[in-house]
Amino acid sequence: MAARKPEEVDRLFERAMNAADSDALLALYEPQASLMPSPGTVVVGTPAIREALAAFIAGKPKIALAPRLVSETGDLALVTAKWELEIDGPDGKRAKMNGSSIEVLRRRSDGSWRFAIDMPFGVEAGAS
Repeated sequence: MAARKPEEVDRLFERAMNAADSDALLALYEPQASLMPSPGTVVVGTPAIREALAAFIAGKPKIALAPRLVSETGDLALVTAKWELEIDGPDGKRAKMNGSSIEVLRRRSDGSWRFAIDMPFGVEAGAS
């Protein structure tokens, strides 16, 4: 399923992550998109994003997202989302996290929206 509004990308991300559906997750990203999988770390492109998302899926995540469209102009949109995540840590213990993301989305020629830049940890996390 494709997002027809920018804020729908987060709803589809939530559904795909909770279903551990890596193909559906990857379909939400442009081929040269960037993703911040952890504070201070940025990966670019489908192979790197696939690897980063696989690490999350391995932790059996449950995520809840509350997206909010900030601004849209032409084929670009800025979306933020508050999120809560439960995931198994490396020690096997269930961990809870929350934060606010910043996302830049681009509308494709078919009218669907995809992540161009996905920063789940927001600007406070910093990128190296």
